[in-house]
Amino acid sequence: MSTEVDSYSLRQPLGVVAGITPFNFPLAIPTWKMFPALLCGNSVVIKPSEDVPHTVHQLVEILLEAGLPPEVVQLVHGRGETAGKALVEHPDVAVVSFTGSTATGSVIGETCGRMHKRLSLEMGGKNAIIVMDDADLDLALEGVLWGAFGTTGQRCTATSRLILHRKVHDRFVRRLVDAAERLRLGDGREPRTDVGPLIHETAREKVESYVAIGQDEGAELVTGGKAPRGALSDGWFYRPTVFTEVKAGSRLEQEEIFGPVLSVIRVRSFDEAVRVNNDVRYGLSSSVYTADVDLAFRAMQDLDNGITYINAPTIGAEAHLPFGGVKATGNGHREGGWEVYDFYSETKVCYVDYSGRLQRAQIDNYDV
Repeated sequence: MSTEVDSYSLRQPLGVVAGITPFNFPLAIPTWKMFPALLCGNSVVIKPSEDVPHTVHQLVEILLEAGLPPEVVQLVHGRGETAGKALVEHPDVAVVSFTGSTATGSVIGETCGRMHKRLSLEMGGKNAIIVMDDADLDLALEGVLWGAFGTTGQRCTATSRLILHRKVHDRFVRRLVDAAERLRLGDGREPRTDVGPLIHETAREKVESYVAIGQDEGAELVTGGKAPRGALSDGWFYRPTVFTEVKAGSRLEQEEIFGPVLSVIRVRSFDEAVRVNNDVRYGLSSSVYTADVDLAFRAMQDLDNGITYINAPTIGAEAHLPFGGVKATGNGHREGGWEVYDFYSETKVCYVDYSGRLQRAQIDNYDV
């Protein structure tokens, strides 16, 4: 083969990136969309949730003050159905990165598919913690409380389902209910507060509607299920809520609530727990509490999720690792880790022939 031919591949920026972000992490999510896109040489137009516009507004002002050209980072405020829609449909936007509901993500996917835009979707979850009969129940209880009720359940990785082995079900539920009833509601900025408010009235109404759905389906409401009275009645607070006797396949067990509601499902074996975990349309995060290393590795292989934790709750994202899910949670791309740089750049292959002779094909190794 000739030594007078060189070939290589490189990564190039894609152009204008539109980042559409939700309310629940008003700084973290915009930055993990913006910074990798900028590092790859793109420009970014960011549209934060209309519920939390101020944080990103300040972030963009800081970036501009730090010296980024206005052509490189832009801010758009507005509602998703107007400002977000305009960004997605704009012909000069080459890439869309969206975090939000699966319903909205499906609409964005249709538009981007028709317009041949690159798209990353990070959407809903119905995450489960599995507690096996050999688990450290003290550790598992801490994980369930934080996973289900930390940040009032308002995150895509929140624990919405608790799959309990029948041998520990009753005593774990008793401990869970007692601990949940002792959680302190209040201002989320105060160190003594365990559970803050929901984002707005509509969010609390959604939680209330699912509590009613659970009761109609025959699940047993063992704690919570109502808004607090007194000093907290003016805010959008809701008590940590636990349902037991939840049936696999019911709406309460299947649908994303985005609030402090936990559904408990009793199982007889690890295999049944895996089936229950996997039998939802979402596939973001999962967790197993067990002392059995064999079960731990089986869980990492068999649970149909983008993320699996062993002896830790479903909540969280490691910035140095890829973040995202499968099925109705995402479309195959990941945020964070090194994979995100592949998303925000394009591969280009280059050939340089300085032999002065025609190469008829890449397999042509004969001298002419």
